[in-house]
Amino acid sequence: MNKTLALKRPFIWLRRFRHRCGYGVHSPFAFEFITCVIYEKAPYYAYQLLKTVQKKQARHQPRGWNDTPARVNRLLFRLVNRRQPATLVDVGVPSVSSLYVQAPKVEINYTYASDLTGLFLETGVPIDFLYVHHHRQPDLVEEVFRVCVSRITPESVFVIGGIGYSPSMKALWKRLQDDERTGITFDLYDVGIIFFDTSKIKQHYVVNF
Repeated sequence: MNKTLALKRPFIWLRRFRHRCGYGVHSPFAFEFITCVIYEKAPYYAYQLLKTVQKKQARHQPRGWNDTPARVNRLLFRLVNRRQPATLVDVGVPSVSSLYVQAPKVEINYTYASDLTGLFLETGVPIDFLYVHHHRQPDLVEEVFRVCVSRITPESVFVIGGIGYSPSMKALWKRLQDDERTGITFDLYDVGIIFFDTSKIKQHYVVNF
């Protein structure tokens, strides 16, 4: 995260303060997800191990490797741990988040690509979990969504990084929310989370994360 965003963080937190801890959320699914996944405070054994591995790998990685906020990395870990996806696609700049999305499940079909040229998907295999984090290129993020949304199931989850970081990303997030294929969404500013179970009433939640 750049210095400008870091300086804005306290004001962003205050502006979103009323959207905390599931207050005012009536949907049982959304309330449980907010309180038991987004705000979960369990000290997972893997956190310390991942932090140690992260420090070792950072010495040999390109600039930006540690750019993902720690709270986002841990949220990704909790999401994957909760959903237990068989197939996970990770698209974006090299990041320590790749460690966190792979850690909760030993046997996982993991695909990483820095852009569309490296996004090779096995024919017919659904995408259970997508993490796309390239907020400086909203057009790429939208194209990755377009490619991957054709592989969803009702259990799929997409996580979009940096949805609040620029006007272009905010506009893209609004388009993804309005897409007829998406269901319940959660706006955490640093990331947006999209579910595709259309049997549930489509609603959009802002969470002070």
